[in-house]
Amino acid sequence: MSESILALKDVGVFQKENMVLNEISLDIKKGEFVYLIGKTGSGKSSFMKTLYGDLPLRHGEGNIVGFDLKTLKEKDIPFLRRKLGIVFQDFKLLPDRNINNNLQFVLKATGWKDQAKMDTQITEVLDKVGMKTKGFKFPHELSGGEQQRIAIARALLNDPELILADEPTGNLDPQTSVEVMKVLQEINKSGRTILMATHDYALILKYPSKTLKCDGSKVFEVVQNAV
Repeated sequence: MSESILALKDVGVFQKENMVLNEISLDIKKGEFVYLIGKTGSGKSSFMKTLYGDLPLRHGEGNIVGFDLKTLKEKDIPFLRRKLGIVFQDFKLLPDRNINNNLQFVLKATGWKDQAKMDTQITEVLDKVGMKTKGFKFPHELSGGEQQRIAIARALLNDPELILADEPTGNLDPQTSVEVMKVLQEINKSGRTILMATHDYALILKYPSKTLKCDGSKVFEVVQNAV
């Protein structure tokens, strides 16, 4: 039996006082690739935010990469996020510094001290996403697809147990989306667990995998051909 990376039991997701999702019970095992689908406004982002500690878990039980979401304290959140890789739709790269320094900023912020180790780690993650030669470029010098690859590299820096990708292809054209998807697939093959929120059904058809759906304030697994 492979271990659970994410287990939720009877969870309610709140946005301020409003409950957006309720009665969520699910289990994601180590090494799975799971899609989270649903219309805009169905609660996908609030769900993701609850997982990485941006929204508190006020109802139900939740355990993610060994952290109890119910008892999570403000001071624990940086440690939780070190075990998660988070990829956003809008890349969130710092425009005033080159790619190497963007990645170094994250390492320093998460407690790395040794410059040689940081340099090695940065080279390694850039290599994994096919961007090894682009470290000296600034974000504006890269295409959207390249920026998203960098964002994925950034998510890999602390060797996370789970990658949460929130609409990672949302701002990309279909061809680039497929390229980014291939990168995510490779990362998943290396044994990492990925939960990807998307409404790009073409990708789901091309790369079928376990799929959860946000709909009518619930999250449930859907059979592939019923997507």
